[in-house]
Amino acid sequence: MIVFQNLSAQAFEILFALMAAPLLTGWVNQCRAWLQNKSAPSPWQAYRQLHKLFYKEAVLAEQASSLFRSAPYIVFGCMALACGIVPTLSTALPLSPAADAIALVGLLALARVFIALSAMDIGTAFGTFGARREMLLGFLAEPALLMVFFSLSLLTRSTLLSSIVDDLIHRELAIYPSLAFAGVAFTMVSLAENARIPVDNPATHLELTMIHEALLLEYSGRHLALMEWAASLKLFAYSCIGISLFSPWGIAQSNQVPALFFAFLVLLLKLALGGAILALIESTNAKMRIFRVPEFLTTAFLLAVIGMLVHFLLGA
Repeated sequence: MIVFQNLSAQAFEILFALMAAPLLTGWVNQCRAWLQNKSAPSPWQAYRQLHKLFYKEAVLAEQASSLFRSAPYIVFGCMALACGIVPTLSTALPLSPAADAIALVGLLALARVFIALSAMDIGTAFGTFGARREMLLGFLAEPALLMVFFSLSLLTRSTLLSSIVDDLIHRELAIYPSLAFAGVAFTMVSLAENARIPVDNPATHLELTMIHEALLLEYSGRHLALMEWAASLKLFAYSCIGISLFSPWGIAQSNQVPALFFAFLVLLLKLALGGAILALIESTNAKMRIFRVPEFLTTAFLLAVIGMLVHFLLGA
């Protein structure tokens, strides 16, 4: 009975991520339109877009290899697994032992490698252009993300996300300087990894500025739907990582139904608030030039390192 309950809770977390990720993207787009005094699209628009793409025929280039065909499924699987191992509802789920910080970064890097390879597979100029920029962002963002995780692991003496969350939940409510630096660094990395303003503009298709969209120009039909769904899952995963690490209160520590239901309601509230904050950040900032992005991510890395140094010096 306990095993069935644990497996059901794990399956519900993954299913919730798959269903809620497009809604989170739609909610961010709606909030951003409101803040910019524009006519806001429905938050369900992302579902309609996915439904339309899944029913369209996938057109492939003549020189497309098996890598190009399989990349959408691999990227989607990596993002779904990342959402499944992050402790969003409970820290006692069956996949919690796999939620190591280094393994999670490696899983995200695996998805990046395949999406970059698939963009270069066809040999078009824009695909190669976007792949190079994507790998540049990954080269700079991954060390900063690792430093954020290491700052928290020093505070909790574990690199396991579920252990970090358990430790932070039982701590007294206080302002930890190391967590403050790590939180700012994580926000900067999250903006870059999800191709949001000020690093990239997900609403534009200008050839000289786009990064994420350049990777998907050759995809259509169900392949494009999986890639767009994977992008929403990535945003959902980063949102849940930020909630788990910097606002873990409300996450259940067991798989009992009342505790999971309360954690579910709290998570919905946190995601709605986080989406509104993301829309506010995008509405109050302008997209920076691509040559300024390395400085932006280097700053995130230095802030995360400062958080580690503050922990060593102050023990907080």
